[in-house]
Amino acid sequence: MRKIKIAGSRSLYNFARVITKAFDFSFDHAFGFYDSFGSLRNAKRVYELFVDAGEEAISPTAQGVKKTKISRAFINPGEKMLFLFDYGDEWRFAVELKEIRKAEERESEPVILESAGKAPTQYPPCVEEG
Repeated sequence: MRKIKIAGSRSLYNFARVITKAFDFSFDHAFGFYDSFGSLRNAKRVYELFVDAGEEAISPTAQGVKKTKISRAFINPGEKMLFLFDYGDEWRFAVELKEIRKAEERESEPVILESAGKAPTQYPPCVEEG
């Protein structure tokens, strides 16, 4: 678990970069945010990097992540979304908006406020077949 403080004026793309950094992952794969934790096709709110790259998205109503602000995707405290990183390995992160605070002038950089548990290894060592 990681508790992150980030300005709502930042993009979902920036948020994804901060999330992956908080878990010591390389920011090297496509990703998306979904309001469904089950089938992605059932998601009503979808934000995907595919849209920004001009590729086919999972949903015809998907929006991009580079221009979508966090405050537009997460409006009310308690709202949760799935952050899916790397569609091959399917790293799934539950993201919840805990609270909204008035930002101070100097609080523009994201901060990891709390870290609990060991982060998984993004690329575990390969086991040789023998």
